[in-house]
Amino acid sequence: MANETIILSAHNMSIGYASKHTPVVIADAIDLAFAKGSLIALIGANGIGKSTLLRTLTGIQQPLAGEALLNGKNITAYTQKELAQNLAVVLTESLPPSNLTVFELVALGRQPYTNWLGSLSPDDLEKVNEAIALTQIGHLRDKKHFEISDGQLQKVLIARALAQNTPLIVLDEPTTHLDLLHKVNLIRLLKKLAQETGKCILYSTHDLDLALQLSNEIVVMSQNSITQDTPANLIKNKAFDALFNDDGIRFDAEKGGFTITGI
Repeated sequence: MANETIILSAHNMSIGYASKHTPVVIADAIDLAFAKGSLIALIGANGIGKSTLLRTLTGIQQPLAGEALLNGKNITAYTQKELAQNLAVVLTESLPPSNLTVFELVALGRQPYTNWLGSLSPDDLEKVNEAIALTQIGHLRDKKHFEISDGQLQKVLIARALAQNTPLIVLDEPTTHLDLLHKVNLIRLLKKLAQETGKCILYSTHDLDLALQLSNEIVVMSQNSITQDTPANLIKNKAFDALFNDDGIRFDAEKGGFTITGI
């Protein structure tokens, strides 16, 4: 992978948190590289530290050691405004109460660029309308955000991130609470956006089947290691065998999914 295509990278990074002034290491010696135009899934068991890894990669929390580089620059060296112009984050947290329409919610993605009054320039409006078109939510633009479904809201939040016009978008569990059809449609949308816009899109998920079929690369986070590779190479190298600490759950390479034994 040529260096000029790398948007985000981690170098010998350790992640964790402080407990009574003593660092607790969740994972260390992390080396990752995410390129333009790629959709990358982050998978791992509950509690393994996926959200901590995403928060550290995006500068929300400090690494215990090592560094995360965004466009070749240490992510901690960015001002808040610079970071918002280079990185969009879509979290699973509920939106605060408001009467915002879908259009107004998407337009919030332009905040890093607007003047202190928050007025939208013609360029801002163009970016907002482009994001709405790319995510195919034009029919929702005048609805209040609380009037639409969870799947529709997830698309709106992705549109807001697109309107932010950053080379990197990071999503934490975007398919949570969605049924299978909406999960498939959402990940297909992310794949299409990565291909068509050249953005790097990194998302965490529990949906390994979808990640295997639609992601360019997968980061597998297990108890003892963090591995990044293409789905085919990960299957070949048996990277999914140790994903769950349970002898009754095994990854079947031929079927491309997990099998449950001992029932």
